[in-house]
Amino acid sequence: MVAAQKPLINLLRGWPNPKLLPAPQLKTASQSVLSNPDVFVPGLQYGPDPGYEPLREQIASWLHKYYLPLEQISPERICITGGASQNLACILQVFTDPVYTRNIWMVAPTYFLACRIFEDSGFHGRLRAVPEDKGGIDLDFLRRGLRESEKRAELEGNNVPKLKPNRPWARVYRHIIYAVPTFSNPSSITMSLQHREELVRLAREFDALIITDDVYDHLQWAVSVSAHSSGNRDADHAILPRIVDVDRRLEGGAERSGSHGFGNAVSNGSFSKIVAPGSRTGWAEGTPKFAFGLSQTGSSRSGGAPSQLASTFIADMLASGELQKHIRNVLRPAYAARYRRMLLAIERYLLPLGVTMAQPDRDVVGGYFIWFDLPNGLDADLVARRAMEMENVIIAEGSLFEVSNDAKGARFPSAVRVCFSWEEEDCLAEGIERLANVVRCMLNGECSDFVPSDNNGSSRDQHR
Repeated sequence: MVAAQKPLINLLRGWPNPKLLPAPQLKTASQSVLSNPDVFVPGLQYGPDPGYEPLREQIASWLHKYYLPLEQISPERICITGGASQNLACILQVFTDPVYTRNIWMVAPTYFLACRIFEDSGFHGRLRAVPEDKGGIDLDFLRRGLRESEKRAELEGNNVPKLKPNRPWARVYRHIIYAVPTFSNPSSITMSLQHREELVRLAREFDALIITDDVYDHLQWAVSVSAHSSGNRDADHAILPRIVDVDRRLEGGAERSGSHGFGNAVSNGSFSKIVAPGSRTGWAEGTPKFAFGLSQTGSSRSGGAPSQLASTFIADMLASGELQKHIRNVLRPAYAARYRRMLLAIERYLLPLGVTMAQPDRDVVGGYFIWFDLPNGLDADLVARRAMEMENVIIAEGSLFEVSNDAKGARFPSAVRVCFSWEEEDCLAEGIERLANVVRCMLNGECSDFVPSDNNGSSRDQHR
């Protein structure tokens, strides 16, 4: 069967499957909101700068129950956003200066669509890749890079912000460190607690702000069905404290005596993965001083916090417990089953060919993705092209996740990311089997002269 005759299987798209969207719960919440003028009137008006207060309260309570920090999370630590991507841009507007802020340090492989957000904020040519190691980030590499960057800044006399005015609610950091520390996109690696603590110490030493996309934290499950069923894993509590939690408590905390009070970490959260991308609603958590400063972004001051109406719906879902039930009873079981289905296919079809996986010995996994390396240095770009041409299956090649315009950065020429969230569960194993056909063909030197069918690959998209 030629590729054009095979149904398309898209293992690139990082979207939730339509069947997993909580439309009934959103319908109930919206009816409740729009039937109560005490809720829908403020919901349909401009919102306060920090965001809809009932949602901030609900998020604070919900996060506290999940992460179990030593101190209660207060609403003052929360700022409502238009989602993780929109908020990343807002953070850069308030807390960086395109000249004074030396570099953006991105854990690599990285979430590739973040690169343009940084470049749009004036950091083109100053994005730097920091390789992952077994603990999630190569701290020695980062330390060397920070030192070199500081030496250059000293020689250039880059000592004060050049383009941003001095504002009491804001602070300009010398460096930005960007990471997805739990179930990372794309590598699925989880950063160890020791690395999280050392990263916070490093950020404090070099006046860096760590921005973490904590968007997959609530999607976790035991690798094996037996471990899950025996109760060895409590999925209702996070496996590790977030980096913002580490910053809050480590060695005097983010608001310790003599510190500036803004902290060195902010957690970027989103409802895109646990409600729906179209909700366009998220949150940021940092110190109260940081959260207030973020709320003073010009676009928020002008129009009020984003996603005001959607915030009322999500606040209702959290207050009623419907969102928590959806995560516990629908999303985690569904994604766990999808992950296991894909993993079994990888073990059956790809591992015998020499494919290797990141952090293969974990007990708890999560997120949307599986990352692996092809055998014998196979070119992942070529494998992706052949997979589309020969098997009508779309994968994400490793080069897609390299840090933009970093000539010396980490490279992933033989790596592949596959996603198990979008396609129907029954298609996942078939997609991996089709990919294995291509890998085997290339290893055997049997498809180097393959002539593609009349399939222009227009179905391939590279969104998330």
